[in-house]
This record gives sequence, structure tokens and C-alpha cells, in this order.
Amino acid sequence: MHCSTCATFLHTVITLLENNPFLTVLAIDFSKLLTVCSTVPSLSKFSYLDLPDHIYNWIESFFHCTRHVSQKSELRTIIASVIQGSAIGPALYVVAASYLYSITPGNFISKYADDTYVIIPATNVKSCSAEISNIETWAGNNNLRLNTSKSLSE
Repeated sequence: MHCSTCATFLHTVITLLENNPFLTVLAIDFSKLLTVCSTVPSLSKFSYLDLPDHIYNWIESFFHCTRHVSQKSELRTIIASVIQGSAIGPALYVVAASYLYSITPGNFISKYADDTYVIIPATNVKSCSAEISNIETWAGNNNLRLNTSKSLSE
């Protein structure tokens, strides 16, 4: 977990524990997140950001063509994955994850890069299934799959 994420996460947990006897924290893991984050929905979400046109155009061209030396491919939409190690994968997830919210008032979702945590106070403990279902739906809409073997345990 990144330091600023850790600080936000700990602050949320400590604040909630002041008024709750316990919390439920769901650590969410997505299968191969940074290699399968869907580019098309994320790219449309980039258009809502306050980015200079040349930055948005660079991001868009990154997903539509490749260049080798002086040869450039024809434009094609890449819809399946992001090139592993391209360094844009984490940014895509951050943009896509900005549209992921808890559905129960009082619950919180903490996220940074590929770390996602749902923090549920004792008063909302019965909302765990609804939050997981919401995350699974969001993941499916963003070409991601919840890795339940790493995310959830009995």
C-alpha cells in the first residue's frame, strides 16, 4: 500500500472505530489487473478529466496505433489489454476506479493503484454481500474480474 493510501486508510479505520465496536475490511484483488484493464471505458473516462488536449490526444493515440522506427500502424482500437510494463496500466485503473463507490452510506472504499479496500463499520456489517456484488458488477463493466480466492475468505 502506498504511504498516502496507508495514511488515508488508517485515518478512516481509526475514525470509524471511535463509534463502532468493530469494522469489516474487504481487501479486493482483481485478476491480472494491470494487464487486462479495459482501455475503451477508461479512455472515455479520461475525456471527463481536465487534461490539456495534447495529453488526451497522446493517450488516445497510445491505444489506437503503434510505431516502430519510421513505420506507423493503421489506427485500430485496442479493447483487450494494456501492454504490460507500459506504465499506463496503473493510471488507467486509477481513472476507472474513480467511478467505483460503496453503495451503502457509511461504508468507504479506499483505493490507490491496484489496491482496493472496502471498510464497513459494525452498523453496516449486513451490507458486505451488496458491496461485493457492486464491485463484481463494476469490475465486469470495466473488463476486470474479482479474484475471490485472494479477496474473500470464510
